[in-house]
Amino acid sequence: MCCCESLSLIFHGMISREEADQLLSVAEGSYLIRESQRQPGTYTLALRFGNQTRNFRLYYDGKHFVGEKRFESIHDLVTDGLITLYIETKAAEYIAKMTINPIYEHIGYTTLNREPAHKKHMPTLRDTYDGKESTGEDEVAEKRLTSLVRRATLKENEHIPKYEKVHNFKVHTFRGPHWCEYCANFMWGLIAQGVKCADCGLNVHKQCSKMVPNDCKPDLKHVKKVYSCDLTTLVKAHITKRPMVVDMCIREIESRGLNSEGLYRVSGFSDLIEDVKMAFDRDGEKADISVNMYEDINIITGALKLYFRDLPIPLITYDAYPKFIDSAKSMDPDEQLETLHEALKLLPPAHCETLRYLMAHLKRVTLHEKENLMNAENLGIVFGPTLMRAPELDAMAALNDIRYQRLVVEMLIKNEDILF
Repeated sequence: MCCCESLSLIFHGMISREEADQLLSVAEGSYLIRESQRQPGTYTLALRFGNQTRNFRLYYDGKHFVGEKRFESIHDLVTDGLITLYIETKAAEYIAKMTINPIYEHIGYTTLNREPAHKKHMPTLRDTYDGKESTGEDEVAEKRLTSLVRRATLKENEHIPKYEKVHNFKVHTFRGPHWCEYCANFMWGLIAQGVKCADCGLNVHKQCSKMVPNDCKPDLKHVKKVYSCDLTTLVKAHITKRPMVVDMCIREIESRGLNSEGLYRVSGFSDLIEDVKMAFDRDGEKADISVNMYEDINIITGALKLYFRDLPIPLITYDAYPKFIDSAKSMDPDEQLETLHEALKLLPPAHCETLRYLMAHLKRVTLHEKENLMNAENLGIVFGPTLMRAPELDAMAALNDIRYQRLVVEMLIKNEDILF
């Protein structure tokens, strides 16, 4: 490897490939940077490996890079590159076989997929008697206890569905030796050796990440906020059916605000709405949004609307958006409902369940229309742009869609009992 780290010594100006090859032929691992003769202003990293000179287009955006990884220095880039080239050359056949028989499929992700503690070791009356032999009565009591726990577990499972979730993998630099939790093989390289799930902490090779099933189980130590968090990630992290923000705000609104004039249309004070947001981010389901803290119900409605606006993927997702818009464009009422029904099938389960719960609530709001002056059309105007965002960046197309967004929500409210 080149002993000089100074860029001025590494850089050899505008020279040809042939000249670079001659300079580097002295030693394996030597390298230099040259400016292209054909394209002045573009730079190439020439690196000697395997008795041949390899050329890589070199880029700089504050850090040096030739691929996805970015490095503080050329020396680090070359070090990482040599490690990668060596592994890929000497162990190509082994790397190709790494994902064929992974440990993941046999034992699962041991740190997150393990069984609940109560299932692994159920406390028995035998445990409480310090090893003494139990009587027949003890065994009956033990069976009764086990039955109660099983029934409670079944009941819990009925209420909380098992939503599927993809892993949120991000390129990660591991400190010290690390092994892939999918194939159990070493993760090589100087930096960015693999990827880490930002929601559950699973560490795997980049190539292994394509094989991992959609079984992410978010951990609260990784998911540290409520607002601006992916909806499915949030409900899985908190083990709830819907986001607690939605449940808690709707309960509060229905307990004291259904007759409030202009409900959802009237805005609350933005600084207090921000306070509610911070309370949820800080305290989760322990956040206090009672009348003692926020007397104005418009603060709570504002916080609920803000939650939906802040979702990184809207409640009505980008993938499902075109189908929902198509339903509003139809002139035939039966066709509208049929298209809406098909559109709902495109939503992830957690999104669909949350939308169902919200629409049932908004339907109840319309039952108090005489007092709150909010019918399905008015609520559609408020919630259309709140629940739906056009996937394309064309501002004019997004503007044209606003009326269809309003119609979608209006139809969902009016036909809530049929669609869900």
